[in-house]
Amino acid sequence: MIKKIKIGCRGSKLSLAYANKVKNLILSNDKKKILRAEIVTIKTSGDRNKNKKISEIGGKNLFCKEIENKLIQKKINIAVHSLKDLDSIETKGLSIQAFIKRNDPRDCFLSKNFKNFSKLKKNIVGSSSKRRELQSKLFNRNILVKEMRGNIDTRIKKIKSGQFDGIILALAGVKTLKYDSYVKEIFPTKFFLPCAGQGIIAVQSRTKDRKIRELLNKINHKNTQICAIAERSFLKNIGGDCDTAVGCYAKLSKNRIKLEVQLFSDDEEKFFELKRIGNKNKPKKLGKDVAKEILKISKGNFIKKR
Repeated sequence: MIKKIKIGCRGSKLSLAYANKVKNLILSNDKKKILRAEIVTIKTSGDRNKNKKISEIGGKNLFCKEIENKLIQKKINIAVHSLKDLDSIETKGLSIQAFIKRNDPRDCFLSKNFKNFSKLKKNIVGSSSKRRELQSKLFNRNILVKEMRGNIDTRIKKIKSGQFDGIILALAGVKTLKYDSYVKEIFPTKFFLPCAGQGIIAVQSRTKDRKIRELLNKINHKNTQICAIAERSFLKNIGGDCDTAVGCYAKLSKNRIKLEVQLFSDDEEKFFELKRIGNKNKPKKLGKDVAKEILKISKGNFIKKR
């Protein structure tokens, strides 16, 4: 019988907030009140190399790699991640056992002095995402997008100090840390299609750890899981890397799942969009089929990287 659970996560405020949410969900499902849970913070390569571009140091998965290693080494029982940071190809021996109910998946514009993103002219906007950079330029070609690293607190400080005129972030994280007062615009998904998994907390365990899997199944949100599987299947099958600018968002309606995707060309000059509807019981197939279709229509403009 499990009596104590060690929950691994990054040490940022946002990661700790997500880990505490998972902790509370697990404990609230413990009807016998015998479980104890401890949060273990783990410093990742992504956190240590704050002054380098993500693509230069190995991609978003560097925010997860060390946490996964601790899980494999049995130093922790479960790992909590932002799903958008996890590689679409799962690490051997590990699996996502719970998808927490999705928060708002949209992106937002934060600023101290500017209220309207579309009216910015030669202003500096910070982003660490190639997708957001290219989507921003479709929306407003007058802005200057510059690389911005660091956690949400660090980025907020940079707009308060005037280093940047604004930043684009995932609304879910901003709301969680209560920085809503800096939000000037929330972008509809038709303009800023989110990245796969945005707004979803993923809870990972060792595949063979049956007792932990049973615990996590109790906090899994089935509809969020279905959407996440479709999005990650698409991402995996286009064969992109950390520099690939791609949006992907799945939404359920009764027994159907709608998948919207946007893929930018390797030269960043073109983009391709698709919307397809499939059976909610076959999300992996929908993601794979849509990936094949968009690769076909983008032929010669986007090359699979893996």
